[in-house]
Amino acid sequence: MPMIDVYATAGTFANRSELAKDLAAAMMRWEGVPEISLFLDNTAAFVHELDPDALANAVGDSNYVRVQILTPVGVLDRDKQLGVVKEMTGIIAAAAGDPSLVERTWVLITEAPEGGWGIDGHAYTGVDIAEAARRELTGR
Repeated sequence: MPMIDVYATAGTFANRSELAKDLAAAMMRWEGVPEISLFLDNTAAFVHELDPDALANAVGDSNYVRVQILTPVGVLDRDKQLGVVKEMTGIIAAAAGDPSLVERTWVLITEAPEGGWGIDGHAYTGVDIAEAARRELTGR
């Protein structure tokens, strides 16, 4: 149930809502979770538009995008990390209509510590999430 934050200068993306849905759906695929409400309702992307002067690299360029992914600890092994970074970068470049943005997209994966994933006022562990999914899938 990752949270995804995209930061880019205003006007980079024509359809931010579609971008957010594409990123969330891709993360669900990489995490390998079933399409149940627990995951569909709690996997989200937020697209943050910045003023051009609110972003710069060390030489002053502001044509970069940062994708910050927060996911529960242990969900992504190394192969999945590599796949997530590649796919997120491709989705960003496609949404911007700029293939060269692949070279200027930073993807950061952060794992929430065990018990550091809060939904509905409860700090879930990996076991809690798995049990909630099992209950939804089985109806008990």
